[in-house]
Order: sequence, then structure tokens, then C-alpha cells
Amino acid sequence: ALWPVAAVEVHTSREVDAVNGTNLRLKCTFSSSSPISQRLSVTWNFQPEDQSSHEPVFYYLKEPYKMTTGRFKERVTWDGNIQRNDVSIVIWNLQPSDNGTFTCQVKNPPDVDGTVGEVRLKVVQKVQFSEIHFLAIAIGSACALMIIVVITVVFCRHFRKKRQEKTEVEDTEL
Repeated sequence: ALWPVAAVEVHTSREVDAVNGTNLRLKCTFSSSSPISQRLSVTWNFQPEDQSSHEPVFYYLKEPYKMTTGRFKERVTWDGNIQRNDVSIVIWNLQPSDNGTFTCQVKNPPDVDGTVGEVRLKVVQKVQFSEIHFLAIAIGSACALMIIVVITVVFCRHFRKKRQEKTEVEDTEL
């Protein structure tokens, strides 16, 4: 009889935007029906936008292994925690040539089949002015509205108190 093979489920963001020259954590988590094995392996690969061949990015088997060649040499570090089912990496100094799809594959024997996580990365030159402008207007408007509400409440209480004091003075004079 054959042992049934369970599947590993891998979870990633579908798309990520990042600014050129910054660092980015590519989050990848997994779930497995089997306990975490000493033979658990993680493979990160990259396919550029031009659909050329896949390139290795990072590998983990008992310990992290950095790539010794390729575009990600010395630019990728392990940022995962196997015990928490986290197999994330950090890419340093993003460049426009990093635009493409990153895949995260986890094998946890006997769970060796399953989904492959895919993250589409878009490296932008800088945050668009309109996004910053919109954010500044939204925050500024919220702050201004709060200040107006507080001032209105303070004035209303002040005038109500003055009116009440004036009424009390008139009553005592009568």
C-alpha cells in the first residue's frame, strides 16, 4: 500500500510595488498536514518580465543557502522562521531589472506536492506625486476637521456658560 501524499499550501501576496533602491521583504508562509520535517526545503526562483528562463534566488534545506552567482548574489537574505511556517526573504537594493515574478516553493516530506506561491514585483522609480498629494490632503483635512470641531465645542460651552452667568446675575439683581 502507498502512503497518501498530502499537499503543502503556500501563501504569498499576488502583487507588490516597491521603490527603486529600497529593500523589500517578500513574505511567504505555508501550511502542511505533516509536522515540520528536518528535510523541509524552500526554493525561491525568479522569472523576469521578458519571460526568459527562471533564475534561482534562494534555497533553504536545514539552513539558508545564499546564491553564489546571478543577479541576486549578495542581495538576498533569509527572513523566515520555519517553526512559524514563515519562509520569507529580503531583497536588498531593488532595481528595475528585478521586475518580474518570484516563486516560493515549499516541500515538507512526505508533503512534497502542493501550490507554489507567486509574487509579481513591480519596481517603481519613486512614489507618484499624486499618491503623496492625496495622502497629505486626506490627513490634513482630517486634522483640520478635528480642530474645527474642538474649537466649535469650546466656543459653544464658553458662550453657554456666559449666558448662564448673565442670567444668574439678572436673577440676583431682581
